[in-house]
Parts: sequence; structure tokens; C-alpha cells
Amino acid sequence: MNKKQKKMLKRIIVASILFIIIKVVKLPEYIEIPLFLVAYLEIGYDILLKAFKGIRNRQVFDENFLMAVATVGAIGLKSFDEATAVMLFYQIGEWFQSYAVGKSRKNITELMDIRPDYANVEDEDGNLEQVDPDEVEIGTIIVVKPGEKVAIDGIVVEGSSTLNTAALTGESLPREVSENDEVISGCINMTGLLKIKTTKEFGESTVSKILDLVENASSKKSRSEAFISRFARIYTPAVCYSALALFLLPPVFNLIMSNPADFGTWLYRALTFLVISCPCALVISIPLSFFAGIGGASNQGVLVKGSNYLEALASCKYVVFDKTGTMTQGVFEVAGIHHANIPKEKLLEYAAMAESYSTHPISKSLLKTYGNTIDKSRIENVEEISGHGVKAVIDGVQVLAGNDKLMKMYNIPYQECHSVGTIVHVAIDGKYAGHIVISDMLKPHAKEAIEALKKAGIKQTVMLTGDVKSVADKVASELHIDKVYSELLPQDKVNKVEELLSLKHSKENLAFVGDGINDAPVLSRADIGIAMGALGSDAAIEAADIVLMDDDPLKISKAIKIAKKCIHIVYENIYFAIGVKLICLLLGAIGIANMWVAIFADVGVMIIAVLNAIRALNVKNL
Repeated sequence: MNKKQKKMLKRIIVASILFIIIKVVKLPEYIEIPLFLVAYLEIGYDILLKAFKGIRNRQVFDENFLMAVATVGAIGLKSFDEATAVMLFYQIGEWFQSYAVGKSRKNITELMDIRPDYANVEDEDGNLEQVDPDEVEIGTIIVVKPGEKVAIDGIVVEGSSTLNTAALTGESLPREVSENDEVISGCINMTGLLKIKTTKEFGESTVSKILDLVENASSKKSRSEAFISRFARIYTPAVCYSALALFLLPPVFNLIMSNPADFGTWLYRALTFLVISCPCALVISIPLSFFAGIGGASNQGVLVKGSNYLEALASCKYVVFDKTGTMTQGVFEVAGIHHANIPKEKLLEYAAMAESYSTHPISKSLLKTYGNTIDKSRIENVEEISGHGVKAVIDGVQVLAGNDKLMKMYNIPYQECHSVGTIVHVAIDGKYAGHIVISDMLKPHAKEAIEALKKAGIKQTVMLTGDVKSVADKVASELHIDKVYSELLPQDKVNKVEELLSLKHSKENLAFVGDGINDAPVLSRADIGIAMGALGSDAAIEAADIVLMDDDPLKISKAIKIAKKCIHIVYENIYFAIGVKLICLLLGAIGIANMWVAIFADVGVMIIAVLNAIRALNVKNL
């Protein structure tokens, strides 16, 4: 509880004690009325001030104005107990809402407690100095002791340890790191001492980007939130004028019909109408539901950039995957070297050297299998041909390494390969030299993830890949993916997503899931772009609407379930609040509902809606 909440709680307690004493102890009227007014002013002076300021600033119609008019009117009718009760219970509801929002914000802050307070930097004498992470430059060696957070992204230069990535990924399984391994900020060092050479400034580190993303999520409003904001602007003046009409029209009609006007009765009904109509339950609970949903998702390693994306994900019916790194591990292994016209070791050496400048997973697998240090002085004129392969000059000879499209581009006859996998053809000085078969492994939960998506209500799953048809079909068959499109260039993937978007219903959304490597255009084009395993990938965090912080494809269905639960809670609150208020407004207008029913319709509904909204935080077992 903050100071403001504690102060309000004291005011509520004082006013409640006074109210109970007055109601229980039979006091003369000349003592009872002043005591009611003291209790009323103790609990409601700030509401009256806000209402007065609103009138002065020509921003009249808000909940403070409604409460002020209703309670002052009740005092005018000598309903002192009801005036005090309305103000007291309204403030109890406001305090409860403030406490609940603060509590949920605190929960989310704790879940995302990844910002390091300091970084350990060695001085010239070898002593450790704690400095602000913002002051650490790229290339600085920082020391991370067991139990401390990794402050800045970097590469381990000394030591080995296990890192707890739970705050980032939602997974408790520790990650082993040793020399030359990349590490990201926000992880907790569990065992050994690590020396890390920073590769980014703190402001560009993973932890900063994640915190910035979470903090800015509330600025991107969903359609539901935007509707509630517009609704409140129109609704509040409408009910004020309706209450005025309820106060004036029936008495005037009675006078015309030569009946008693009975202004007092209709004023009481109009004031009851005002209390019931306060839109707090909607205005407070809807944004809180989305806030809690985004917070609950972040705890599970799913970062949502705004409530608009959470709402869009709940309507997702089509999920399109990139194959490599999303459904497969992206860890390629050399499965064979075929039809080599030169020694296989030499063919592998040429291919590895030609691909050594590429960051593609296939290139990494060639380098891993080759195993020797690459002498860059032997390599010249490297040219990466998008969607085809690489051309380079090695030891004075021209080497082409890539797919069959590359061979066709240079009119080189090549040997077809019937093995399932990615084929890297190699040509030397314009003559075919053989090919290398590289295979990828499916992720452990890939098949389970597709089944989970179907259960979550996804109509169709689609896989896009630049790989050959035989490999793509085999993966799609194993995973039971509905449609597969193979041998696509990066631009073809964008075109294919646009084609799929044109075929779907306008109220249904399409999500594209990629690993963030070369996927930015497609992530941006889809209704919802989801970057998977985006730890340390700046491009993915920038381009995607939703970021999955680890490589588990099961997180996709988890994200959809979280979104659906959140939207379900939002609609529950909308229907409940509007339904109860409409019934009570009708009962109030015809004189059945009194001020006590109005208090429930306002404060009771708000408390129930807020409690319901907080349920969106609980997503662990979805």
C-alpha cells in the first residue's frame, strides 16, 4: 500500500465508524445531522473538489460530477444517511480498485524483475567496481558473480556456469554457458564466476528492449478499450440529461393532468439513476483486464506489445510458420557427401570456406563439420546470392556453393540427389564437383504444438520454406500441417502471406511465426507477427507484435489461450456491468430500486468486475 492508499483507508475507517455510531445510537436530530455531514465531508471532500474543478474547466461529465450531484441532492432531500453511504461505498470501491491495480502492477513488475542495478567492472588494480549499466561501453569486460544478474549482452571470455533464464522465458530449465558462448542480459548467474565482454550498450541490450516493450504495451489500445473510452464520453452526458428529464418530465406531466407534481419523489429517483449510471466498472476493469493479461503472458515468456495485438490474437484462425528455426531446430548436420569428383574432405573444405561469411544455419553446420579454423586470407570476392547460395574465389579458383537454382543460374549440369535433406551443390571453376546433404531436426514439441493449435481453435496451419519440395513435404507430413509451400525466396513468402490474407474472412486473423532471421517483412505483413526464440534478436523484437522468448513452439498455442482468456474476461465484464446497470436503471426510474440498490449497482459491480479482471493474471495452467 502506498501513502495515498493508506491515507484513504484512514478516511474510510473514520467515516465508517462515525456512520455506524450514528446508525446504531439513537441521537437527537440536531446532533445526528452535523455528524452525518462531518462523515460525508471526511469521506467525500476530494470528490466534491474534483467535481468543482471539472465544472470550472468545462469538463463536467465524469464520475466525480455524478457522485457530487447525487449525494448533494440526497442531502437536499434530507436523506443524510444515504448521501453519506453513497460517498462512503464509492470511496471504498475506488480504494479497492486502486489497491487491486497496484497489486497487479507490482506482480507484473516482480515477474519482470530483470533490470540489473549495477555491473561489476575491473579497475586497473584488478579490483571490482560497481558501476551503472548505462555507463558501460561496448567491449568492456564485466564480471558476473554467482547469484547476480547478467547486466549487458555479451560473450563469455572466461569461466563457465549455468544461467537461470526463467524471468525471460518462463522456463526454469537452466542453460549451460562457457567460453565463447553468447549471453543475454536479464539472466541470473547460478554457479560459476563469469567474465563477459559486452557486445552492446545497456540501452540496446535485450533487458532494456524487453522492459521498454512491456512499459509501452499500455499505449497500444485494443478496440474494446477504444470503444469504452468513446462510450464513456457519450454515455455520461447522456445519463445526466436522462436524470434531468426523469426529474422534470413526470412532475410536469402530472401538473398537466392536474395531479400532484411530487417533485421530491422524482428528484430522489433521478439521483438514484445518477448513482447507478456511474461507468466506473467498465472504465476501470477493461484496461485492467488487458494489463493483467499482458502481465500474465510476460510471466510465461510471451511478450505482447499492446492490448490490440492480444485482442487480434484471440481472433486468430490461421497460423503460418517459417520452417527453419521455428518447427525445426535449425541445427543442421552433414548427413553425406555424394558424387564428389574431388576428395570429399576437399569438397567440404571449399563449401565451408565459401559459406564462412554467411550466418545461415546451413553455413554453420558446414563449418562445424569441417572443424578447422578458416583462413580468411585464402578467400576473396565473396558474394551471397539471395535464395541461391554463395560465390567466392578460394585459393584462386571460383567456387559456387548453393542449391540447384545456383547451378541453373550458371548453366552448370548437376547431379540430382534423392536423399531427404537440404542439398548444397558445389562447382569449381564452372565444373560440377559434387554435393553435400544436410538435414535438419524437428523440435521436440513441434508435433504436439500443431495438435495444441487445432485444439485452440485454429482452422488451418500453413508452412512456408525455401527448402526443396521433398524435404518440406516430409516435415509437413510428420507434423500434420495442413498446407505447405516450398522453394520460396524471401519475397515469395511475403507474396504467399498476402495471398493467404486475401482468402480469409475479414473478422478472422492470420498469424505468421518466424524465428526473426530474415523474417521482418513477413512478420510486418501478417495480421499478427510472432517472433519465436527472439532472445538477443533485435530485428525480431522490432518487427514482431508478439515475442516468444524461447524456442518452444508450444508457446504459440499458449499465447492464443492467454489472449482468448483475457478477451473472455473483458466481455464478461462488459456484459455483466451493462446488464446489471440497465436492470437497476429501469428499477430506479420506476421507483423500485432505492439508493442502496444504486450503491450495489455502482460499487458492487465495480469490485466484482475488478476481481474478475485480475483473473487474467492467472495463466500458468492454460
